[in-house]
Amino acid sequence: MAIGIFDSGLGGLTVLDAAQKRLPDVEFVYLADSANAPYGVRTADDIYDLTCKAVQRLFDAGCDLVILACNTASAAALRRMQEAWVPDDKRVLGVFVPLIEALTERQWGDNSPPREVAVKHVALFATPATVSSRAFQRELAFRAIGVDVEAQACGGVVDAIEDGDMILAEALVRSHVDALQRKMPDPQAAILGCTHYPLMQEAFQAALGESVKVFSQGHLVGESLADYLERHSDKMGSGGSAYLTTGDPKRVSDRATQFLRRQIVFEAA
Repeated sequence: MAIGIFDSGLGGLTVLDAAQKRLPDVEFVYLADSANAPYGVRTADDIYDLTCKAVQRLFDAGCDLVILACNTASAAALRRMQEAWVPDDKRVLGVFVPLIEALTERQWGDNSPPREVAVKHVALFATPATVSSRAFQRELAFRAIGVDVEAQACGGVVDAIEDGDMILAEALVRSHVDALQRKMPDPQAAILGCTHYPLMQEAFQAALGESVKVFSQGHLVGESLADYLERHSDKMGSGGSAYLTTGDPKRVSDRATQFLRRQIVFEAA
């Protein structure tokens, strides 16, 4: 049994790590499209084509359920995939909804009309493609009203993380937070809308200040996945665990081991 987890690079390892801790008996196949990362500066059509290709690779590996642990893919490709591409016997889920449900304090699957919530001013940090898609705002509008969202496109952060340059990544985080706060001086909450960004969560929190509640996705997606599998046990899939990459397996393995602080060995996709 295996669940597929896809990301353009290594950021989705934050989701994988949380899912493995929450579901220790489930096997996962992780696919990093490292050869084409980052997705955040690509066109919507390009992101869609690359995401479909990657998800098909996970279907071929025996995964009946695939999590897009990539906010850019979730924003630019997921809805189109669900409407026109995903086979009836497969499922592809994104990472926005669990985050929004936590922000708005709604239960998983609560389909009641949107209502006012406690948080009124939200900062969204994401890739340029996610910001331009406005997918977060669209999903939020299904669940809440009266929430002001200020989005900041965080160019360069993913590249710095993928290159292992955490000093540059931290400097970029401070710069992007400063730019956001010039538009929204006092956000109540901040959304880390890219699965790479939890690796920099301390830097975001320090730049924003302790009064701002920072939401990131690993734990939330892990809990949501556990709930989903309880209700859809037929989506457990087949096959064993694996780490796949379209990039250089050795380089990606070294970076992944550095990120998770445990040995991770990737093989060619």
